[in-house]
Amino acid sequence: MTSQINHHMNKAKIGIAMSGGVDSTACALLLQKEYQVYGFFMQLAQPDFAEQLKRVRSIADTCGIPLQVIDLRADFAEKVLHYFSSSYQNGTTPNPCMICNPEIKFGLFMDAIMDQGLEYVATGHYANIIQKDDCFYLQQGEDERKDQSYFLARLSQEQLARVRFPLGSMDKEEVYRFVEEHGFHDFRGQESQDICFLGTESVGQFLENRQPDATSIPGEIVSSKGEVLGQHTGIYNYTIGQRKGLGISAATPLYVTCIDTENNRIIVGSNDDLFQNSIEIKDLLWNCDREPDTEKSYRVRIRYGHRGGEANLKHLPENRCQLLFSEKQRAVTPGQFAVIYDEDLVIGSGEII
Repeated sequence: MTSQINHHMNKAKIGIAMSGGVDSTACALLLQKEYQVYGFFMQLAQPDFAEQLKRVRSIADTCGIPLQVIDLRADFAEKVLHYFSSSYQNGTTPNPCMICNPEIKFGLFMDAIMDQGLEYVATGHYANIIQKDDCFYLQQGEDERKDQSYFLARLSQEQLARVRFPLGSMDKEEVYRFVEEHGFHDFRGQESQDICFLGTESVGQFLENRQPDATSIPGEIVSSKGEVLGQHTGIYNYTIGQRKGLGISAATPLYVTCIDTENNRIIVGSNDDLFQNSIEIKDLLWNCDREPDTEKSYRVRIRYGHRGGEANLKHLPENRCQLLFSEKQRAVTPGQFAVIYDEDLVIGSGEII
């Protein structure tokens, strides 16, 4: 008996970010073989928090894992919700996960877990971490359709050193089958939503409820030549590349090509107007502070659903960089992030301006 207890005592302690979804559940089940597993749940701004917590509790109980809730509502509001709202007011399209991951999930949340004497933190992300020349690199997950390395691109070396991604080498179907073998049969068809804090609200409703003084000011929808074609309902109801819901009719389909905050106008054009070769990015973050070789070309993803295009880099002052794509890219959206890959490793990222 004692040998078993000692064996358990020798297992490293790992904290798992549990969300009530299939990925974090699979993550917990996988790691129970090797680690002493502790579950943690973040309280952020989820509209269905109580319901989610109930679900997470029942999963943790079934797995025999202790669960703790970490309340990060105030920090989440200050860092993520504020960024989300102010981006829309500045006419850019935010990517809250890119801010939440380094600041909250792998920042304050991970710190709170480590403060309890745990050695590692694991999440159900589809990505891998490899070590190469004393440097940790984020590597694309095996399941290309589910790969989440894009959203994790802003993590620091200290963060990457303490994280485990047990699902990085699995695909989604394997994950479903794995949890089903462990008796969890109600996960299929329950993909988590894109933006955890919106619930059923639209972006417009969320912003108006949060900042009544900044409610939508209608303005003009104009062509690239400046002709007025219609009225918009408030600039944050639109995004680059949008075609539906513009309320204007034209001989050929029109798309949002630019959000002009200064003049409170939405500029529309043809599909061809959405393509460009050159993109400028700011707030560059290079993995391990290693600036890439500008003689080489890299694969760059300009949004999560983008497979990537080949581009050359040109360094600019003030921690900016120009990306020159070999093929034109469609609907480049300011506020989104460009993530730069050397084959399947993330080497850097920056915000599109």
